[in-house]
Formats: sequence, structure tokens, C-alpha cells
Amino acid sequence: MATIVLKRTGAKMPQIGFGLWKVRIQRLIDVSGLTGMLPVTKTTCADTVYNALKEGYRLLDGAVITVTKRSREGLARAIKDGIVKREDVFVTSKLWNTFHAHDHAKAIAKKQLELWELTTLTFSSFTSPFRSSMSIPPTATRPSDNVPLQETWTAMEELVDEGLAKNIGLSNCQGSLILDVLRYARIEPQVLQVELHPYLSQEALVKFCKVHGIAITAYSSFGPQSYVELDGHKNAKSLLEHDVVSTIAKKNQKTTAQVLLRWALQQGIAVIPKSNNHHRLVQNLASADFTLTDADMQAISGLNINLRLNDPVDLDPRMGIFA
Repeated sequence: MATIVLKRTGAKMPQIGFGLWKVRIQRLIDVSGLTGMLPVTKTTCADTVYNALKEGYRLLDGAVITVTKRSREGLARAIKDGIVKREDVFVTSKLWNTFHAHDHAKAIAKKQLELWELTTLTFSSFTSPFRSSMSIPPTATRPSDNVPLQETWTAMEELVDEGLAKNIGLSNCQGSLILDVLRYARIEPQVLQVELHPYLSQEALVKFCKVHGIAITAYSSFGPQSYVELDGHKNAKSLLEHDVVSTIAKKNQKTTAQVLLRWALQQGIAVIPKSNNHHRLVQNLASADFTLTDADMQAISGLNINLRLNDPVDLDPRMGIFA
């Protein structure tokens, strides 16, 4: 499998990972605020992770505590059955925006390790560039707490010092905030995880990160799952059904999902698609098995309309981190 070599440690991060955000379990916590995400059984969650590892995935992108315990069961079973060795699997964890104060950040990272039953996270990052008392998903809208980004980053660096994380990074940050972190960072961020798809190609940010030696992991690689309303009209259709993507997929005898993933991979960007469907899980992993022409790449990039699907400002106008 293709990998991305991280600048500081030389760690080889798999370029195709398995995202755990939608691999949900029932009733570990109240998930009633999550819309459009169907919970699955505890057994299914562990089985999905096990099968992903069996098919060749070597990066598990942890999203929330709700899935960590059952994901761990899938990982443990794969190790027991000799499918993988622990050192071969890249496990990532996130600090949610309710855990950005120094002591809270360290505490939640240690909780993640406890749930994974690991001594070290291969990679840890935080999900948004501010500390907020607002829960995700929001049960109430409350103003953000006054915790500067530097405090959170210092806590992240201490995770590395204490051997609790090997690599640390950022999520949902743009160039100005990344530059701010670089000015005081003792341990520079290795990876930036952001929303990135043909409707939001983020070309300037991609170039910026390459200059500074920061790897990029894209989430929401497939863009909107249905029509999105723009300027009062539903005129942004699903990328999986877009004529440009469909034509390129047909020419390459691939699925539209594979073409969208390949578009990112060919730019040196890592992807973390997620699926509870085993057939699609296997198809996603095969996205590295072909090459798009320069014309195909340009055609797909030309779909950019700066459509951001994951923007906190939609929840609260005080959280315009992309303003």
C-alpha cells in the first residue's frame, strides 16, 4: 500500500485509511442529536473493523469515543488471528473541541488509549482550532471558552514527550492558524485533516502544506450525498452521480467513488473513506490501482465551487473558523 512519510518522525502513514466516524454502535452514549447516521450493532462495529484489516487497511481513523471500544475489539481479534501485528496498524485519535484545555486534552487522550487498550497512539490531533463548551453534536449553543490554541498544542506536545503519541497534528485549520502554530511549536504538526473533495479542492491550502512539509488527510471525499441548495436552488448534485466523474469512471472501468478517491490520492493526499458495506470497503481500498490522466485530474478539479459541508458557523454564527 502507498504511504506518506511524515516529516519529523519518518513514520509511513498509509495513504488509504478506514474512517470510523459512521461505524457506530447503539446506546453507548446518547447519539440522538446525530442526523443521517444510522447506528449499527456492537457486533457489526467490531466485525467491520476486523474485516477492514483483513482486506488490507492499515490505518484506523478514530473519530469519537462511541466507536473506540468496539473498534478495539475488531483490532484485537485481527491481531489474535495473525492478520496484523500491532506495529503495522496506524491508529489515530481526535481531541474533540470540548477537550482543548491543557488538562482536559491530556485526560481525553489517555482515555482514548485506555479504550483502545494501547500504550501509544500512532497519531493524535484535535478536531477544530478552538476550545468550545458546545457539545458535538450540539445540544445547546454556548460561547467558546477562552483557551488559546497554544495551550492545546502544548498539551499535545507533552503527549509526545510522555510517549503517549508518536505524531501530532491539526484538523480544520487554515493557513494563518497553521503559521501561528509553527511560530511557537516545539514539535511541528505532522498532518492536517480537512474536508477536501472536488467541490472544495482547497488547492492553495494543499500547496501551503506541501511547502511546510505537512501531510494532508482528506475527509468527506465523496462530497454531498444528495443535491445541495446553493443560492436558493438545488444545483450541486452528488459527486457520485456527476456527469464529469461518471464519464471518467466509465472510461477507467472504475466506480465514481474510486475516481473521487484516486483524484485525492494522485495529489499525494491521504483519504479515510468509511463504509459498513463490505463490497464498497474493498472497492475503496482498490482506488490506488489505476492512474487518472492529467486531463481527467483537471476536469475533476474544475468542479470546485468552494462548497463546504462541515462548517461550525452553520451551528452557531460565533464559530466562523473559515470566515
